[in-house]
Amino acid sequence: MKDISCKLLVIGAGPGGYVCAIRAGQLGIDTVIVEASKPGGTCLNVGCIPSKAMIHAADEFHGAVAASKGSSPVGISLSEPKIDLKKTVAWKDNIVGRLTSGVSGLLKKAKVKIVTGRAKFRDGKTVEVETETGSQIIRAENIVIATGSQPVELPNLPFGAKVLSSTEALALKALPEKITVIGAGYIGLELGTAFAKLGADVTIIEAQDRVLPLYDRELVRPVEKRLGELGIEIVLSAKAKGLSGTGALLIETADGGERKIEADAILVTVGRKPATEGWGREELVLDMDGRFIRIDEECRTSMRGIFAIGDVTGEPMLAHRAMAQGEMVAEIVASHKRSWDKVAIPAVCFTDPEIVSVGLSPDEAKQAGREIKAAQFPFSANGRAMSMADETGFVRVVARADNNLVLGIQAVGRGVSELSASFGLALEMGACLEDIAGTIHAHPTQGEALQEAALRTLGHALHI
Repeated sequence: MKDISCKLLVIGAGPGGYVCAIRAGQLGIDTVIVEASKPGGTCLNVGCIPSKAMIHAADEFHGAVAASKGSSPVGISLSEPKIDLKKTVAWKDNIVGRLTSGVSGLLKKAKVKIVTGRAKFRDGKTVEVETETGSQIIRAENIVIATGSQPVELPNLPFGAKVLSSTEALALKALPEKITVIGAGYIGLELGTAFAKLGADVTIIEAQDRVLPLYDRELVRPVEKRLGELGIEIVLSAKAKGLSGTGALLIETADGGERKIEADAILVTVGRKPATEGWGREELVLDMDGRFIRIDEECRTSMRGIFAIGDVTGEPMLAHRAMAQGEMVAEIVASHKRSWDKVAIPAVCFTDPEIVSVGLSPDEAKQAGREIKAAQFPFSANGRAMSMADETGFVRVVARADNNLVLGIQAVGRGVSELSASFGLALEMGACLEDIAGTIHAHPTQGEALQEAALRTLGHALHI
């Protein structure tokens, strides 16, 4: 093949990579993107999008089951509902297909050249790509490493047979009767909850002494309550040891004993690791930060002309962080003055109820030595939440005690993921409590709880 030369080469077409390439193309930069599989990366193909589709399907089915049992709070009754998981997965796959096609179309619109294959560095300016038709050499002035991350595999429970990663779990064509989830982080709880709503008997194993250990207890408490209502068994301070001779999961319990758990499927969700192998890192001289590639505030690595973005650069491993980094790098390559100066990155957990956290929690602010004021407004006093027959949760605002600058906003409740944009905007714009309290919020909406939380933090909530 004829060698390709370009100004910008992006390795990986996940959220960070494809956004970087599209923005570079828009800016007139000669750009090539390399991807071994479909565009969209883990998030679009086997992560964020398909998992949310399955969560929605599970919610719909669970509501129908409640109605068939006469327990619908709004008076709806149905005959016994059924679910065809094969059709559900096909619907999910159709959504993914539309989105991956959309990404390909956007790349072509931006005049980005797409090379399908596995890239490997020869040196800091040259990459070799193994394609279906042979080896392709690409030389670039600037290269962006956007290789993403992979599920962590437990040495004593390698993936295969009935031991699944989230990727295989989202492709099941039939619902296992008994599912054991190892790991009670957001991925484990999101998928475990969905499978329980679809009718599976779910057990969740967690090595720490609480679920969702990265979120503060106040936010997690409504989720724990809901897990119990769904009949999900939670086993805390326990470690998976492997499979017994009969295929049961062996765990070490908190008291040092051993327990066998029978399961038709075992879903391992103990975290993700950066994809730093298989693309020729050994040919480069990159400074590392533990397992991750070390970057500066412009996403530059220790090698001139090489950038890195997304999961391969560290926490938080979130698609929207990667997207923001990718857009910034494209503009830097186009000689725009940019740097990473974000106040906060929203974190969303799509459990039941959902959790949103932006900025500092009360405990985090105190640990940072801040004098704060904080208050929350419950959805039980919010008209829109009442009208949706789900009053679980609250919105909480954390602010500096001296000047009322907002340091963090958190919420737990039905559909609160949609409030994350307004939470992030408030922090990014440097809002004070008075700014939020003085902004007219539409009625009746759940967003009013943000205004009321700000008013309450100021000492004069109107509806509680």
